[in-house]
Amino acid sequence: MERAIVHMDLDTFFVSCERLNNDKLKGIPVIVGGGERGVVASCSYEARFYGVRSAMPIKMALRLCPEARVVKGDMEMYSRLSQTVTQVIEEKAPVVEKASIDEHYLDISGMDKFFGAYKWTEELSQSITHHTGLPISFALSVNKTVAKIGTGEAKPTGRKEIRQEMVKPFLSPLSIKKIPMLGDTTFQLLSRIGIRQIYTLAEMPVEVLQQMIGKNGIDIWKKANGIDHSPVEPYTERKSISTEHTFGQDTIDMAKLRGLITGMVEKLAYQLRSEQWLTCTVVLKIRYSNFDTESRQCRIPYTSADHTLSRSVMELFDKLYNRRMRIRLVGVRFTNLVRGSLQINLFEDTQEMVSLYQAMDRIKNRFGYDKVGKASGFRLSPKKEK
Repeated sequence: MERAIVHMDLDTFFVSCERLNNDKLKGIPVIVGGGERGVVASCSYEARFYGVRSAMPIKMALRLCPEARVVKGDMEMYSRLSQTVTQVIEEKAPVVEKASIDEHYLDISGMDKFFGAYKWTEELSQSITHHTGLPISFALSVNKTVAKIGTGEAKPTGRKEIRQEMVKPFLSPLSIKKIPMLGDTTFQLLSRIGIRQIYTLAEMPVEVLQQMIGKNGIDIWKKANGIDHSPVEPYTERKSISTEHTFGQDTIDMAKLRGLITGMVEKLAYQLRSEQWLTCTVVLKIRYSNFDTESRQCRIPYTSADHTLSRSVMELFDKLYNRRMRIRLVGVRFTNLVRGSLQINLFEDTQEMVSLYQAMDRIKNRFGYDKVGKASGFRLSPKKEK
């Protein structure tokens, strides 16, 4: 049976959310982000016409489009609307993967026998807009890669159906930039040898591509040829990440405890960013010397930022630790994960903070997690950590 995979993507999600609350933002260039020293978290198509792009410093964006309206952004509202969209989809679709805060994959294979897969998807997209007021684009194809590329070509508020026999003709003329997970470094490398369109990449011997860019070369070649067997996996499959630390001797040393917790949060936040997860629920657990165990949790806007998560966890610690008894174990857990690559809170932090996080992550990726970190973080020994 031919697979029927849908990719649904909310158009300029943050901007669309803001326009729900303010009709004056409709039809004008809009930038969602922090203050003058911040960066662009999202921008409207009217702003993109002038060259404004996500992650661009807002100062630069305003030079390109001086008449743009800058909105600070409300991640809590975006998280709430994202959850509403997910609920609408899950009520109707048999298998749903929440790929990020504003996009979903659906596996509706076999439904064409009863309803017609394209018509069913069209009705679902209309239902989402009816319930939320948010515009959405989608593409229906035979796998996740082609469906995602198709959605990008359908935007804004568009829809595409790409059957098996149309996959190659659809992909061939497109830029290799359209291939998911093909980064700037790989693009520049391939461009230097004249490979700029997907059909050229697809015709390369896979062995040559593997020698050029390593093991990812095989995956990129497959995607260029419209081959992708990866399943649609429900996003709840990975529910949480966590770490715990048991002390060799029970302690009441507050500086030591706070430093340790900071280091644990920093490690988990780095894991979130490395695996492209966002969390909206943080949990703190403590076990006293008499083995009584208590935990507390709180919900926050989706993030993977160390300092945002540390602040929430420390607030939980201040509320939870009230016995003045020695502590045997502390644990931190991030749950309710969704896919996303917001490395920090783009609505509060500056371009310098963005650059700092990116630089620290690059150092960790290259030399190891423990080679750089915040001075306040208690450095964990792998042998002591559980």
